[in-house]
Amino acid sequence: MSAGSHEHARVVPPIEAVDLAASYNGEPALESVSFCLEPGARVAVVGPNGAGKTTLFKLIAGILEPSSGRLVVHGHRPGQHLCVAYVPQRTDVDWRFPATVEEVVMMGRIRQIGLFRWPRAIDWQVVRRALEQVGMAERRGRQIGELSGGQQQRTFLAQAVAQDPEIVLLDEPLSGLDVPSQSAILDILDDLEVAGVTVLVATHDLNLAAERFEQIILLNRRLIAVGTPQHVLTEANLLQAYAGGIHLVGEHGRPVVADAHMRPGE
Repeated sequence: MSAGSHEHARVVPPIEAVDLAASYNGEPALESVSFCLEPGARVAVVGPNGAGKTTLFKLIAGILEPSSGRLVVHGHRPGQHLCVAYVPQRTDVDWRFPATVEEVVMMGRIRQIGLFRWPRAIDWQVVRRALEQVGMAERRGRQIGELSGGQQQRTFLAQAVAQDPEIVLLDEPLSGLDVPSQSAILDILDDLEVAGVTVLVATHDLNLAAERFEQIILLNRRLIAVGTPQHVLTEANLLQAYAGGIHLVGEHGRPVVADAHMRPGE
């Protein structure tokens, strides 16, 4: 997989936020959020329910407009690139929609193809290559609603890969999945990292964030901290983000954390 359909200067950060603020349904969702990512960064976005993780992703994808501050994607306003692939939470998808796995992945090519145009041979090649990458090629003719949760998530990851993205935003991709399915998703993230794709993953699993991600953004409407797991997941930062909803247990000199507000499977 190439690094993206558009080439950008390597000196320009893929994502830069400065005093970013946003409202959702008339209520403040984010305020005073500032960070700058390097190309190819692999970042876990963590925080309690309602912290603004989904809002941040929708801002980067250009779905929502910020109420104040500045957000720049490869030197431009969000929404002006084909390079951002956004995979929403599985609970936001209507799985009754009558579409095959292959058709769902082809939907990721719409912006490259253009509305009301038929896919070209190159588009089908890209789709099949994406399905092979996520291990779903043999199920390309299955209805999306017939798949397991892990297979559905891999299908939507294939849709993201088919966009030939430079930035991938995954909102709770591991929620509700069994361990083998989670491992398969994490293997795909490894492939994206090797390809130089900047990946942001929203997750409730703080231990996973510490073990499998190079950087962490900790939110609770405001930015609490950003940086390496050792820098971000301190007792002071976690108590500020989660208040009474966090348990800290000392282990080998560092905290092991568990979000007391997590639902089963999150």
